[in-house]
Amino acid sequence: MFSLLRECKKKHKMILELARADFRKRFVGSYFGAVWMFIQPLVTIAIYAFIFGPYGFKSSPPVPNVSYTLWLIPGIVPWFFFSEIMNMNTGILQEYHYLVKKVVFPIELLPIIKLLSCLLVHGFFLLVMFLFYLFSGKFPKLSWLQVLYYSFATACFGLGLSYFTSAISVFFKDMQQIVGIVLQFGIWMVPIMYDELLFTNKAPILKIFFKLNPFYYIVAGYRDSMITGNFFFERPGLSLYFWAVTLLLLFVGLRFFRSLRPHFSDVL
Repeated sequence: MFSLLRECKKKHKMILELARADFRKRFVGSYFGAVWMFIQPLVTIAIYAFIFGPYGFKSSPPVPNVSYTLWLIPGIVPWFFFSEIMNMNTGILQEYHYLVKKVVFPIELLPIIKLLSCLLVHGFFLLVMFLFYLFSGKFPKLSWLQVLYYSFATACFGLGLSYFTSAISVFFKDMQQIVGIVLQFGIWMVPIMYDELLFTNKAPILKIFFKLNPFYYIVAGYRDSMITGNFFFERPGLSLYFWAVTLLLLFVGLRFFRSLRPHFSDVL
């Protein structure tokens, strides 16, 4: 991990240039360009807000004086970021196969390059989230800045998993489809669209089940930052658990990636 950090510092200009090029490359030949990247997530938010909001099932968020939409957005925005990291990074070695075959290129940087490209899109959604809260009459809080910390936490968690999925997908082509299915199922394993009390009131043991999912920490953190104003150090147990799992994923994922690296060029 320390060698990876040194490599990032040494080649930071190249990483930023490749990330910008990757972001532009997505929209080559498209009339509306980057607009398509934002339409689907915004439509998804609108659908869930309609179904579970005042015109649908009228779900009540667990925070008083907050509409369902205001409660939904901080939960679903980091999920969009995470799911894009996983979808984009899983097939990155096939996408950049010409760089993988170059002996001198440190291919461990490829998931980081794609992650930075995804971060540009995430920055737009953070801006939309802030504007939505302002137009809804919410006064800015110091805790809003904390979403940058939780964005970093999401990026680290996604990167650790990406080293596994991207390495496996070279040898097992169906990995991309499996990741997509797991993400569709995984969004319901975190209380993003629903209040966890719907289940924990009936079965208190499920509270432990929810918190064992590292992404629970991120969703709760975004909502703490935007709604309640709580800071991450007010969840010391969850913070330590999340970073222990994430750092372990990064360490083991990078070791796994590097152990398979000599065989990538032969298969690709």
